[in-house]
Amino acid sequence: MQNFTTISQNSSPNLWPHYQESLEHFDEKHIVGLFLQGSQNYGLAVPGSDVDTKLIITPTLRQIASASKPVSTTHIRENDEHIDFKDIRLYIETFRKQNLNFLEILFTDYYILNPLYQEQWNRLVSHREEIAHFNPWRAVKSMQGIAEEKFHALQHMYPSRAAIIEKYGYDPKQLHHLRRVENYLDRYIAGESYAECLNPKEFRQELIDIKLGKYSVDEAVRIADQSISHIRDTANKFYAVTPNIEDPEVNELLNDVQYNMIKLSIEEELRK
Repeated sequence: MQNFTTISQNSSPNLWPHYQESLEHFDEKHIVGLFLQGSQNYGLAVPGSDVDTKLIITPTLRQIASASKPVSTTHIRENDEHIDFKDIRLYIETFRKQNLNFLEILFTDYYILNPLYQEQWNRLVSHREEIAHFNPWRAVKSMQGIAEEKFHALQHMYPSRAAIIEKYGYDPKQLHHLRRVENYLDRYIAGESYAECLNPKEFRQELIDIKLGKYSVDEAVRIADQSISHIRDTANKFYAVTPNIEDPEVNELLNDVQYNMIKLSIEEELRK
């Protein structure tokens, strides 16, 4: 590792193996940070839950000059844990798309952050609620899209989940995701903060039980049908009264942070 100090917030789950492995693919000065994604962020981890992360990187000068396609790929570790590698330009765009699977890293307590980009990253974190409400219409559309994916996957024989479906007749993990998004959507529309929506509160144990296969296949299908119907109905009512507009101040913030991060990266690259 280069003499390029990183800082960490909280020590569990341990993200350092992910970070060390990322250094095999990217120069540290181009790493903005590594951020936990998934169940640990909302207190829904169960024994055996993987640790999955997102690594945000800046483009090199050569990549910019040659108009190379921005990096966006999933690196699978030997233990089957995932690290999503994503260029800052693409990640900023996911904030505009309001995808909750990407927005959650603004709220995680588990990360490793490069001090070079700390000031700019903290600008995003300090405005994370505004970013999460950049376009509420689009946010709800994203939530519904995720719910539809989980509903479709409930009994779909994906190779990686075939053994689970053979055991239960359905995939409990998909039902748990569907119910979590339903709870999330209801609370978001009701006006709760994004940080609060990420925390399932009193619904947490129910979600964990679902994830562990609480329901029979008939019960699971019935619950899934009810959930997706409720989500569709709630979302459609929301679209009818909510304009599809973006917050111009947040848009400017995202542009400015992206510009400054890339500027810092190129200056550091040239200095070296």
